[in-house]
Amino acid sequence: MSDWMIAHRGGDFTAIAEQCHISPILARIIRNRGVIGPAATDVFLNGTTADLRDPHLIPGMDGAVKIIRNSISSGDRMRIIGDYDVDGICSAYILLSGLKSAGGDVDAILPDRIKDGYGLNVDMIERAGEDGVKTVITCDNGIAATDAVNRAKELGMTVVVTDHHEIPSVLPDADAIVEPKLRDDTTGEITYQFPDICGAVVAWKLIEAVRGISNEEAGVRGSEMYEAMAFAAIATVCDIMPLMDENRIIVRYGLRAAAETSNPGLRALIRVNGLEGKELSGYHAGFVIGPCLNASGRLDSAERALRLFGVSDSNAGQDAEEEAGELKALNDSRKSMQTTGIAEAQTMITSGDFLKDNIIVIVIKDLHQSLAGIVAGKIKEEYNRPTFVLTASGEDGILKGSGRSIDAYDMYEGMTECSGLLLKFGGHRMAGGLSIKEENVDEFRQRINNNCGLTPDDMKKVEHLDMELAAHCVTSELTGELAKLEPCGNGNKPPVFACRNMGIESARILGQSGNAVKFDLRDEDGRVFEGIWFGKSGALAKSFDEFYGVGTFEALTSSYGAHGTAGAIRANLAYQPRINSFRGRDTLQLQIKDFRFIGNMT
Repeated sequence: MSDWMIAHRGGDFTAIAEQCHISPILARIIRNRGVIGPAATDVFLNGTTADLRDPHLIPGMDGAVKIIRNSISSGDRMRIIGDYDVDGICSAYILLSGLKSAGGDVDAILPDRIKDGYGLNVDMIERAGEDGVKTVITCDNGIAATDAVNRAKELGMTVVVTDHHEIPSVLPDADAIVEPKLRDDTTGEITYQFPDICGAVVAWKLIEAVRGISNEEAGVRGSEMYEAMAFAAIATVCDIMPLMDENRIIVRYGLRAAAETSNPGLRALIRVNGLEGKELSGYHAGFVIGPCLNASGRLDSAERALRLFGVSDSNAGQDAEEEAGELKALNDSRKSMQTTGIAEAQTMITSGDFLKDNIIVIVIKDLHQSLAGIVAGKIKEEYNRPTFVLTASGEDGILKGSGRSIDAYDMYEGMTECSGLLLKFGGHRMAGGLSIKEENVDEFRQRINNNCGLTPDDMKKVEHLDMELAAHCVTSELTGELAKLEPCGNGNKPPVFACRNMGIESARILGQSGNAVKFDLRDEDGRVFEGIWFGKSGALAKSFDEFYGVGTFEALTSSYGAHGTAGAIRANLAYQPRINSFRGRDTLQLQIKDFRFIGNMT
């Protein structure tokens, strides 16, 4: 069970509702997302590409545009260097396709996760020099690649860095740096008004600027920039950018573009995952399409995904279908390896003394390097503590790892404070990566915990609720209106409500794995509702039995469908409205997120 925090942001929700033609409930939810006033609410709901910011407002954009245009007109060979994750793949594709359309002599390479590591390195620069490359353009990386950029300058290359990560203390000596987080030299303030965009959006805006295309033109269905927005949208979701402001517009338009795409590779990837003809959502981007792309970089080569999107010859359909199927198979393999890794981590934690620490640091040498971040994320979610998972690097005595954090802890700052123990590190507040000598792991674990400043309250799970809403207020009309909040994700999570004093009369465990429980619910006025809870039924049963006594949950399950026979208990519920469609029948459900037991019904 979590602590509950109900938002209490003020506003004239009735007036906003009238002006924007929405319900006061929706007006309040949008205000809870930090959106103030009718005008901003209207953009939140109905914003178009015309509402996007001018790409030239991003620091370094004008210089980069001049360099790239000169390189195109001079016929200089250009090389794009991206990264091996979804953002790196998508940003590389956007730049590659956009610059080719502009007449550029350009290719793209992506690093090997194991051999090359993250982003631009000296070896890549050496290879570019051997290939006659004159201009190097990074995407989703490069802001910390000081040594590689220096080597490029020694070889006489022009370097354009495009990135979106946190700014290091020393910037690379690039000819242009396009980075939304750069600060004004005089004021020290970030000048771009919405810096939380991913590398693919930076790339998309760069192509927009290079081609001289307006935001309005970019939003025209079927245009090249509209097509490219599909890749910017997928990357935005997968890089867990906040789905507010510009990101919200790009994802909404981009998911529509993805569903309509003419790109053979993306179309095939959508088809092999059973999504053809469906309205694509943030979930599809983040949990279906994106993981297939990530799997290429995790278990094989990210360039496979780049090749998939670049298929354009007459046999493209068949080639793309085969390649997309292989990426899906890679992702299925990744899922199996991930399950094993999570189970091993759980065993280590429950059998050791890791939970005495506020920050979990574990070593699983035989875990595939690419899965360290995923496992760290799962452990973080389970225990609500920042977590680092370290694996064998392939070099004797050297471990590599990834970390995932909670809202209360800045992971990048924490690693910075321990930088003397680390061979290499990078990331941001919520996630990071590092390499470290095995002999220093224990000291790292001790030091990062001693410096973290976390308290027990910081590690309590908190369920953020939008408002109190009685169950009988949930209607099909309301659930339909709540769909206007899409795309949902980081920064704009689906709304969660609270209702008081609901009778829990019976329960039924669903599925072979027992990871869902259906409930019969009744409010104080006798109205009956259907509830659904997703999670481990064993853990849920334990919470019922701990509060009411052993056998409580079993009694609920044995009386399913027979209202009141289990001596129904009462609870306050945190829930999301949901429509369950099954065999042509739609049923309103309360998807229960958490319980607050308040005693017996009698």
